[in-house]
Parts: sequence; C-alpha cells; structure tokens
Amino acid sequence: MTTRRFILASAAALPFAAAFTGTARAGQEPVFARDGIAINGYDPIAYFTEGKPIQGDAAFAVDWNGAQWRFASAANKAAFEATPEAYAPQYGGYCAYAVAKGSTAKTEPDAWTVYEGKLYLNFNTAVRDIWKQDIPGNIQRADANWPGVLG
Repeated sequence: MTTRRFILASAAALPFAAAFTGTARAGQEPVFARDGIAINGYDPIAYFTEGKPIQGDAAFAVDWNGAQWRFASAANKAAFEATPEAYAPQYGGYCAYAVAKGSTAKTEPDAWTVYEGKLYLNFNTAVRDIWKQDIPGNIQRADANWPGVLG
C-alpha cells in the first residue's frame, strides 16, 4: 500500500516538479502572498492550535514582513503580533519542498505539516507526501537554499 501511494503521489507531483526545476524569478517577495495577502488568507496560528487550516478574517489582520496576515480571532492576531517568527510558515510560506529543490512555488492551505514546532507549507498534498518522506533532509536542503531562491 505504501509503495502504491508513493507511486501515485510521485506521478501527481511530476508536473509540479518540472515547474520548479529552474531558478526562482529575481526579486521575489520574502512572503508568498496573493494580492498582498499572505498564505492565501489562512490563519497561521490555527495550524498549531486547531490542527487544520482556518480562513482568516480581514477584521483581524496585521501587516508583517511585507504582507497582510489574517487571523480567525483577535487572540490569534495578538499571539502572532507578540512572536510572528514562532507562527509564520518557514520559507515565507512558499512550498518547502520547492525551496529544498532550489526554487519557489505557491502553496495550498491543506498541504501543511507542523514539524518540531514549525509550520511548513507545500504545493499540494501529493507534494506534501513526498516532503514527508525525508523531512529532516528536506529542511536541511531548504535551509541551505533560503533565502537565496528569492533571487
């Protein structure tokens, strides 16, 4: 079963892998944001406290590191403001696996992992399955590439 899941995940990830085999565009922003909103508007605190992605609310927003971050509650906003580095996803919310491979890619809210107290996001759940096969090695490679992949 594990081998079959790996093959299916790998096949699903092939188009993604081809998309980020080159270098990143020069001058990319340090945070993955669409229309200036970080991580698709999801509350980064919720991944830790609720164990799932929860859409943030513009009423509970804060600007940090060049992007607007949204939260599901005033308490989550306050926690982030107190220690944003503790809750912000690694690698600016770009796909952690892409960064490990020397590039950047968008992320989806349901493709996430909290590992050793840090949040990592991925392109999609198939890529997350590949990421999870060697999290420590992928982190080591991504740390070596970050922030150089931003150009």
